[in-house]
Amino acid sequence: MAGAIVSLAVERISDLLIHEAVFLNDVKDQVESVKAELKRMECFLKDADRNPDQDERFRNRVSEIRDLAYDAEDVIDFFILECAHQGGFQGIVKRFTSIFTKPFYLHKIGVQVKVIQIKLKNISKSLPAYEISGEGEGSSSISRVQQRLRRTFSHVEEEDVISLGVSIKDVLAQLMTEDDRPHAVVSIVGMGGIGKTTLARTVYKHIDVRRHFDCLAWVSISQQCKPREVLLDVLMKVQHERASIDNLNENQLVKRLSNVLKEKQYLIVFDDIWRSEDWDILKPAFPRGKKGSKFLFTTRNKNVAIVADPCNSPIELPFLTDDESWKLFRSKAFPRNKIGSHACLEEFEKFGRQMVKKCGGLPLAIVVLGGLLATKHSLVQWEMVHRNIFNGHLRGFQHDHQYDAVHGILALSYNDLPYHLKPCFLYLSHYPEDWEISKKELIQLWIAEGFIPPSLESTEILMEDIGEQFLEELINRSLVQVVKRDYTGINVKTCRMHDLLRDLCIEKAREEKFLEIIQPPLTEFNVTLEKFMLRRIAIHPSKRHVSLKGEHLKLRSLLLFQNAELIKLHISEFKNFKFLRVLNLVRRDVDKWHVSSEIGNLHHLRYLKIQGNQIILPHTIGQLKSLHTLYLQWGSKLVIPNVLFKLERLRHILLYARGSKSWMKEALQWRSRFCSNNVETLKYIVVDRKLIENKMVLRLTNIQRLGIVFNRPQDVKSILMLLIKLHRLRSLYMEFYLGPISVSSSDLELLSQCHHLSKLELRGEIKQDLCPSHHVSKFLPPNIVKLTLCSSQMIHDPMGVLQKLPCLRILRLRDNAYVGTKMVCSIHGFPQLDSLEMISLRQLKEWEIEEGAMPRLRSLYFNDIYNLKMIPEGLRYITTLQELKLTDMRRSLEEKIQVKNGTKGEDFYKVRHISSIQIR
Repeated sequence: MAGAIVSLAVERISDLLIHEAVFLNDVKDQVESVKAELKRMECFLKDADRNPDQDERFRNRVSEIRDLAYDAEDVIDFFILECAHQGGFQGIVKRFTSIFTKPFYLHKIGVQVKVIQIKLKNISKSLPAYEISGEGEGSSSISRVQQRLRRTFSHVEEEDVISLGVSIKDVLAQLMTEDDRPHAVVSIVGMGGIGKTTLARTVYKHIDVRRHFDCLAWVSISQQCKPREVLLDVLMKVQHERASIDNLNENQLVKRLSNVLKEKQYLIVFDDIWRSEDWDILKPAFPRGKKGSKFLFTTRNKNVAIVADPCNSPIELPFLTDDESWKLFRSKAFPRNKIGSHACLEEFEKFGRQMVKKCGGLPLAIVVLGGLLATKHSLVQWEMVHRNIFNGHLRGFQHDHQYDAVHGILALSYNDLPYHLKPCFLYLSHYPEDWEISKKELIQLWIAEGFIPPSLESTEILMEDIGEQFLEELINRSLVQVVKRDYTGINVKTCRMHDLLRDLCIEKAREEKFLEIIQPPLTEFNVTLEKFMLRRIAIHPSKRHVSLKGEHLKLRSLLLFQNAELIKLHISEFKNFKFLRVLNLVRRDVDKWHVSSEIGNLHHLRYLKIQGNQIILPHTIGQLKSLHTLYLQWGSKLVIPNVLFKLERLRHILLYARGSKSWMKEALQWRSRFCSNNVETLKYIVVDRKLIENKMVLRLTNIQRLGIVFNRPQDVKSILMLLIKLHRLRSLYMEFYLGPISVSSSDLELLSQCHHLSKLELRGEIKQDLCPSHHVSKFLPPNIVKLTLCSSQMIHDPMGVLQKLPCLRILRLRDNAYVGTKMVCSIHGFPQLDSLEMISLRQLKEWEIEEGAMPRLRSLYFNDIYNLKMIPEGLRYITTLQELKLTDMRRSLEEKIQVKNGTKGEDFYKVRHISSIQIR
């Protein structure tokens, strides 16, 4: 990981040399020299990362290199900061006398860079004495030990087959198909310890599998795949003659194996395969075989499965439920004859269930915990283990051999991460436990921290796109769990980290001096930031107010999360934190918050989030030249000086009023002057004449998410003519803030030409012709996936047109979007609809659903549709419906679908197939 830190420093220095060349010109050669030396160190440390089993002297050298990389960054950041404060290079010349013909600060940076150069070269000279040793036969490296811990065998008796019934059927179904193609692969995917090997072994020993295939072989691949050993292992199992094959070279093994398997229907299990490259090397050794021959993979990396066989969908294992976890734990913690009576067992159950919950449904962790507690025979001993778990997040077991196995397996997943993903993974440690992480926010933070190199960006792919790829890779490696998918049903919306992996993540982040978490105890009120603390700090406050003060000159990120409103900041002068790149400010203790003008000193700030009731920003906000993301959330008032349009590096501008968006009109007028082509998110902009006359919108060439507020109906068509040309635009919000005047359906006709749009929200009255053929929804883009119509006042039933949108998955009709009394969904209508939400359609009395409509609907939500008299008959035909929510509906309607005292309501038959019905 130290190498990854150096890599970040190299990228940062490269970025500075590009963007701050005017400041660094006279010391460019020296800075380039440091960069080159760090680049050499980076290559060395990449090798070091692959073999963490090194002596103390070696680890000290690695630590020194990492610290020097940090120092190099500090020196250059400091110099740029001083230049900015003095009005650039010319300002320095005017203010300071020359030393050796160079301005004072230029001379100072030269001296400091020289010191770093000398230290790096001294370390470089000593590196050969600490060469990384190869893994010979006698090696006792950690990775070797971990491999032995993970080495699996097909004959091991499996006692822990919990809740694998459905998964077993899925695997058997894929294995038994008679695929007439070579190298058909069935894959079981999931994080380490989730039960992939257990499932594979159960299937491998299944009687139907044994009867179906002519020959079978089980091979454990693990992290270091050695092709000759793998082929030898397979050949020995399918031929059963070790003596005649021991002396064969790799080519001879391939030939022999091909001869043995070519006329057979075979099954080869590769357990714990890590890389696609390993499969590419092994694949040529295996012939086509008879029709139906298969390979079964277990892997942590979903990409391995997808690349190996795109025709077969990987089988992803879920975590155990609470009941399944308890059942598995009990079988380990209470072996036969340990406890004689059921009453005695109940005394331990309270602690046991709490500890099992900490394992997060991970079978291996549960088995290890159960095995440990099987040796503890008293309630006092159980209480002690319970205390260790909840005080140390399982770290209390690190010196226990069984926990070493679990910890080692999780650590293996981390050690195997590509270089660029290690800081991205470690950054997740700052989120509180069980935190649902926003993908968009996470990627914006990664970019602000410099984890995604600007050098990778191009006109075709943005840093945000690269961030998505990074997150997907972490998900495919089962290090991050998907919580929610976005409106497309494909892309990630939120994710989280398994508790055990988070513990590992925190541990590694501390080891690498990467990030520090401060959790103030209940007894303390003040948290003082000190200069010796790490460069990234996350504050997880307790359930009381915490006062944050002090100074930390090298602080790069200050992250405030859980109960952030309980934090009171006492940072009067931001110069105490002048290197900050990430800052999250929350203030609830004052009604009107005049943000300090000192915030303009944060020249390196890239991510700024401010939340309060009334927020008044200073003019110095225009000095934040490095700002990438600006997130403002206010309650009743927001005042923004007319300077932000100067910040040309801004990529995401997100302004959210808590409550009605109609408050925005006054606060967003300044948007009309913003025209940077770096902007990807802009919510919200008030349209004015200059914006249209100067065609400023066309300069937003990278815009993907846009929110617009209109004051005049004649501007709608003009803006849409421009938006058609913005081909990256995917999400559009349009509010018609027009008072007594409404926009007409003809004004929106150009929307149908916005083929690139997939998400659309229209808020405000839309005047319609009396003729239904001119219905507003006829002008909607054909590729819309998520549609929200709010306060539209439509007089014609919108369903007849909306149900023909071929891609529509989510539909939301809110606040009298439709003011008619009857609605009809026809047969074959809404072929892709997954979620339907109807709120405050106060005139609606009757809803008819024909059989065959909405064949994929899973979620239905009604709120405040008081005049609807009954649930539609056609609801019983929608067998896919899993969730029905009713809020503030007519009492008689609710009673008709309820079961009270065993008596079913008269309309219960319409909803009896729905697994979740919530009525409030």
